[in-house]
Amino acid sequence: MHVNTFDRFEARQSFIHRLDPRVKVVVTLLFILSNVLLPDGAWAAFALAWGLVLVVNALAGLRLDYAFKRSFIALPFALAAITVIFTVPGPPAFTLPLGPWNFTATETGLIRFAGIVIRSWLSVQMAILLVASTQFPDLMHALRHLRVPQMLVAVVSFTYRYLFVLSDEVVRLLRARESRSARLPGRKSGGSVWWRARVAGNMVGQLFLRSYERSDRIYNAMVSRGYRGHFHTLNPHVMRPPDWLAAGLSALALLLVQAVARL
Repeated sequence: MHVNTFDRFEARQSFIHRLDPRVKVVVTLLFILSNVLLPDGAWAAFALAWGLVLVVNALAGLRLDYAFKRSFIALPFALAAITVIFTVPGPPAFTLPLGPWNFTATETGLIRFAGIVIRSWLSVQMAILLVASTQFPDLMHALRHLRVPQMLVAVVSFTYRYLFVLSDEVVRLLRARESRSARLPGRKSGGSVWWRARVAGNMVGQLFLRSYERSDRIYNAMVSRGYRGHFHTLNPHVMRPPDWLAAGLSALALLLVQAVARL
């Protein structure tokens, strides 16, 4: 099983790793909410929020660029808001001619777009640190403690668990296709584009059928072993003084960010 395909947990013996997962989930959600509430152009508050991310990164015993490099995956999605540059009213900044149309960017639109990108970037960094410092079963157990609907937690748990199985199944199908495809010297294996599309369609159909049959067998096996809709964990998840201290300091830090944004 290719466990590194989706699992991004980094095993460490750090202060952040030892925190109760409920604290980490709540603080992450509050951090994201704090970013959403920051006004456009609050550059000092954005810098302070990034400083909090770097502090958490250091306390987790990770490299300084760990969350930074991985957070750029969110930037293409944030670019979907690029239209605000031209739609938000304000003093004109520049004009972009495009065929018969002229699109005028405003200073207010540029500031809002920059704020959207920075908010997304910071929020993704904190979410990456949450996943890197919390094992997935503990994360799901924390969501159940926080009264997230049990059915939703079960669906997420099963999806995550069997993504690894599906990944291995895809690898086996690809290996089988390669072993049955003729390869001439200096040319790629297989035939025309139509042949490749037909083979890919057959592989997707086989993967769906195998997944459906496997899910039925797995569910019957789990019910026969006493499954009642939730999973158990070996971790006690008891709030200790360091957990309360971390929660309180995090709340104060986020209040400080909001105060700096409104000075």
